[in-house]
Amino acid sequence: MNTLKQNLPSIDAIFPYIGTVLLILGGSYFFPQILGFDYLAQQLQIAAFLGFLALGATLVILLGHIDLSVPWVLGGAAIVSTSLVGSGNPALATLAIPAALIFGGLVGIINGVGVAILRIPSMVWTLAVNSMLLGVAVLNTGGFNPKGEASGTMIWLATGNLAGLPVAFMVWVGATGIIALLLKKSAFGRYLSSIGYNEKATFLSGVSTPSVIFAAFAIAGLCSALGGVMLAGYANQAYQSMGDPFLLPTIAAVVIGGTSILGGRGSLIGTVGGVLFITLLTSILSVMQMSDAWRNIIFGLIIIIMLLLQTLRRKGS
Repeated sequence: MNTLKQNLPSIDAIFPYIGTVLLILGGSYFFPQILGFDYLAQQLQIAAFLGFLALGATLVILLGHIDLSVPWVLGGAAIVSTSLVGSGNPALATLAIPAALIFGGLVGIINGVGVAILRIPSMVWTLAVNSMLLGVAVLNTGGFNPKGEASGTMIWLATGNLAGLPVAFMVWVGATGIIALLLKKSAFGRYLSSIGYNEKATFLSGVSTPSVIFAAFAIAGLCSALGGVMLAGYANQAYQSMGDPFLLPTIAAVVIGGTSILGGRGSLIGTVGGVLFITLLTSILSVMQMSDAWRNIIFGLIIIIMLLLQTLRRKGS
């Protein structure tokens, strides 16, 4: 099934890096501060938040599925972590980050059940899960911003610096490296692309495809929860709908990085480039005072263009 070839970075993975360099050079013509170290370091910090989400989304999209529960897995993890810290109980506060990650993993497993066992289309199932998480959050908070605050560890992870580099960026790079090794060195990585390429043939070859799908969605849930913990540390609080602005950029970053939305082809290297491109593009659009509506239009157009290019490539291959 050419699985080894599927896991190797393609020429598509280079494009977002070229685009990022062009954005820096073009933006610096109008805003010279873009070339400053402080500005670029800040962008790496912000990129890490989106990067955690895109990291998990890449695994799911490689399967040929999609996870639309990202916004409220992120938001739910932020609420869980800050609520435990704000409980006033030091013992509970120490469990804030582990509890948030467990929450994300459990939601990921629930997504896996719906997709792998019940065979419900991932778009429908994960959207329903996202809606239910929203309802639970509203019932828990009464529709108001949840009470609580971030712990010192959460704040340091989100805003700290080591040797001039943001800690959040370093954690993101570390997490990406671990999952990249998992994809390259383990059977899981080969099966992931094989399922996206042809799930039925992979199953008939003796692979437990439900187990792979479970694992991919669980890891995606963990990544989304980690993104929520980081964002809560950055804002020192959780708030309603804090994950909503991240869904479209997450998908855009993965698709821009060359991962086929139909599954079976892509790489984490491309996703990292896509995250950097989207982060810098968002920053430049903000400096230009472009509204959220136009940003969403631009992200949507980028996704549509990449989908058209991927479709044409598949027809031509």
